[in-house]
Formats: sequence, structure tokens, C-alpha cells
Amino acid sequence: MKKFARTTAFVLAFAMFITGVPVSASAESSTVILGGQPFGVKFYNDGVMVIELEEFFNGSHYVCPAKEGGLQVDDVIKKVNGIEIKTNEDLQETATGCGGKGMSFIIERDGKELCKTVKPQANTVGTYLLGAWVRDSCAGIGTVTYYNPDNNYFAALGHGICDRDTGAMMPLGEAEIVGASISSVEKSSTGKAGSLNGYFTDKTLGTVTNNTINGIYGTIIDNSYLSGDRFEIAEFDEIQTGDAQIITTISGDRPESYDLKITSIRNDDPRNNENFVIKVTDKRLLDECGGIVQGMSGSPIVQNGKLIGAVTHVFLNNPEEGYGVAAQFMVCN
Repeated sequence: MKKFARTTAFVLAFAMFITGVPVSASAESSTVILGGQPFGVKFYNDGVMVIELEEFFNGSHYVCPAKEGGLQVDDVIKKVNGIEIKTNEDLQETATGCGGKGMSFIIERDGKELCKTVKPQANTVGTYLLGAWVRDSCAGIGTVTYYNPDNNYFAALGHGICDRDTGAMMPLGEAEIVGASISSVEKSSTGKAGSLNGYFTDKTLGTVTNNTINGIYGTIIDNSYLSGDRFEIAEFDEIQTGDAQIITTISGDRPESYDLKITSIRNDDPRNNENFVIKVTDKRLLDECGGIVQGMSGSPIVQNGKLIGAVTHVFLNNPEEGYGVAAQFMVCN
């Protein structure tokens, strides 16, 4: 079995699960402008996600009030004692000020809302703790797949924004995408995915409205991106093994075209972002990146003059190869 990793590098703020299912689009009625540009995303959760439960010493023995109260990793804490929890600090202040009394938690788990009672305990210095590490936000660099000027939206990444520790889909509260520029590349090698390294610019490109398994979607604010040649979105059965091109940016902010091959077609499942296998054949991309690197997620793939999909994963045991998601499944209402 091939080992793989999502290709987008996200630096997650210290201290999830969004509705919106991709739908098929008719190639005859859908033409879009290719992306390939890097972007930065600033992502804030709807609530805070539990990423780890940890015991602490209360002076006599080790305890974990969060676990004892029924909380689990990947739970999203929405309210405590009727107060909305939006940040790590909100939760910390509520816990430390509870005086050791039981607290009513409203959480989301597997799409369902549950109520749990948690009683924080004091550590050896008298601070009341839950015994839970939580995360409220993340930021990182990815690649735009396409822009649709007809309804002013964009699609990007080819997979959802997930927590780096648990792999769970992060619940979208609010998010924006901003311009980014690639300053260097860490090459991929066998067993290790490299990365595109860069920085955010001050230019706001749009807002994110959906975080799904097949990508993120949102509204374009900067209309300068809504121009250029239009490409049809290919139907899944138009994807063929053989030559294709990836449009991506490995320096600055201007995308270029590189050669690759589609080596196999895996499935036509719209809820699966591993629809076909790609292999980088372009010498320059191999020399400079070692193949596919983190940050290329969402890079559009073109075959026979149509947009057929986007890069989603790199194979860790062979970074020249990876998975692609069909463009037909990267359309969100």
C-alpha cells in the first residue's frame, strides 16, 4: 500500500466537520478560469476543537476532568454554561473562573449536538484545568484550482482543511484567502514530503464559505482574477491515462505549466478525493521540487484542453506520484 500525505502545508495555531457536499457539474454548462496561483488562508473554527486529552496532577493523583466528563478528541466545543466559545482563551477563562463547579458543555460530535457536564479540577498551584488541548484556528499556503466568473466563486486545495494532529475536518467559522508569494522550495524525497515556503501579502482575494472533503470554496473579492482563458470542466469519463499538465507556482506568484502523466483511474466517487493517480515527468519540476510537495494542493490539472482535476496528495514512498481529485467533483453549491 502506498503511503501518502495531503500536500498542503498548514501551520496551525496552538491552543471538525462541515456540511456542504461537492456536486457534479455539466461540462457543457461550466467553463472556468484556471488558477495555479498560491494563496494564504486564515481559518477560524466554529467553536474550539479538542485535539488531545491529557492527565495532570491535582496534588494527590493524576486526573483528566474532560475525559471523565465524556469529552473526546475531535469534539467541537460550542458553548459552556450557555456562553459561546470561539477561542482557546474563551475556554481557558471559563474553566479557570469556575471555582471547581461543574460546567455544562454543548459539543458537536459526528454532526450531532450533545450536552456534557465537566468539573474542572485544580492543579498543584490552584489553577482549575480541564485536561484538554484545544485548537481554534489555522493558517497556511495552498493553490487555487479555478475561478468561476459566472457566479464569482473560487475552488481550491482539492481536499478539506483538516487538523494536523487528528486529521479531522475543521469546522468553518470564518476564513479569508489572501495573496501569497513562494520564496523557496524544500524538495520532497523518499519518506518525506517537501513544501513550498512563502509569505502572505496584504491583498485579500476572497472569503471561504465551504470546507469540504474535495476542497474549499468561496467568494471572490478581487475581480482582477476573474479574467483569462476559460476552460471546460471535463466529465469524469473524459479523464484518460496518458499525458497531462499541472499548473502550479514554485517561485513568486506566477503559475507555470509542467508535464505529468495520468497513470491510472481509481474511482468515480464524488465523496473521494483520490480519483486518479498522477506521476510528475517534467524534469524541471523534478529537479527543483523532487516531484509533488506540500503547498501544491489544488494545482489544476489539464488534459486535452480541459480542466480534469487538481492535485490532492503526494505519495511519501515515491514523491514523483500522488493522487488527483476530478474537477467534476470540485463544484459546490
